[in-house]
Amino acid sequence: MEPETPQDSYATIRVAETISAVPAQAWDALATGPEGLNPFVSHAFLSSLEDSGAATRETGWLPQHLLLDDGNGRVGGAIPAYLKSHSQGEYVFDHGWADAFERAGGRYYPKLQASIPFTPATGPRLLVGWQEGAQARRAALVGGLEAYANQTGVSSAHATFLEPQDRTAMEAAGFLARTDQQFHFVNRGYSSYDDFLATLASRKRKGLKRERREALANDIVVERLSGSSLNEAAWDAFFSFYMDTGSRKWGRPYLNRRLFSLIGERMPQSIVLVMAKRQGRYVAGALNFVGAGRIFGRYWGCSEDHPFLHFELCYHQAIDYAIEHGLRIVEAGAQGEHKLARGYEPTTTHSAHYIAHPGLQRAIADYLERERRDVAHVQEILSAHTPFRKDEDDKER
Repeated sequence: MEPETPQDSYATIRVAETISAVPAQAWDALATGPEGLNPFVSHAFLSSLEDSGAATRETGWLPQHLLLDDGNGRVGGAIPAYLKSHSQGEYVFDHGWADAFERAGGRYYPKLQASIPFTPATGPRLLVGWQEGAQARRAALVGGLEAYANQTGVSSAHATFLEPQDRTAMEAAGFLARTDQQFHFVNRGYSSYDDFLATLASRKRKGLKRERREALANDIVVERLSGSSLNEAAWDAFFSFYMDTGSRKWGRPYLNRRLFSLIGERMPQSIVLVMAKRQGRYVAGALNFVGAGRIFGRYWGCSEDHPFLHFELCYHQAIDYAIEHGLRIVEAGAQGEHKLARGYEPTTTHSAHYIAHPGLQRAIADYLERERRDVAHVQEILSAHTPFRKDEDDKER
């Protein structure tokens, strides 16, 4: 299939049904932004999802990566995309849209999803690298999404957790804008964790210090594994933690054991595995990825319950790492208002949606207008309750 792209007459869109159809170097060059390569759009991560069997036709994630041919036999742009038979593992929820459309006699699935499977992390979706004419290539890729939907008859095309330049290109093409909220830590040039703590109200500062002390009681020792220090024994322990947490939270965890070995082999420098030991045995862990000026917290689990250990491994350790390595942002995953008290700030996330059916499109557009107002209102309220010092004097500083 080669959908026409009217925005760019010299280019066509073609579909790659596996990421391995694109050379890793070419893909990563397109995916690299001004702050480096986002780990989740890297060839290594996407190929690991496919090769492990986590993101395949069988799991409802059929790869349909859209590639922009520049007319000279080279790939001038790309979109990581999947034909979906459900709405699981996306973290931008459209189950209500599907139910309403199908009750009205429509068919919502399959749909096209331009996203990273199982990964609610902001990053590039219209991959164009730094070539001249990036804006035109983005427009051509957006045209490819719409053309794919129209020519294949799928109900819709969705792009989630968008960076500003991709969101702008999609909204300019008439895609519907949607917002949601996460909690991110912003590194404002702190020299140490204590430097960050100094910006908090005294009561909050004392509370976090006490929390971290108690988390490391009971002979808990924290290790960070990355690069060559990653090993299969650590992955075995972490996978058991992941399965326990996933089984309780989601019913069926999305990832399998092989995936962790593959990412450890293919992208070890992009991984920070924070593990807690007690009496020489791993008892908890948190998996992070690093790239493009950010550290992304993804999964957590434990075999023993210890007070505040979850907060230590998932949130405080990520802040420590960001400050030590000069990273600008910590993204700690979806949901979680408890992150607010630990210095994470409410942050708007963005998605864009092409809905083929005019009636469904109008109904969703009306819903999204009201939802955006609600998201903005909630964020305003939460922003007033951050732990940072206000204008009044903090005499106990």
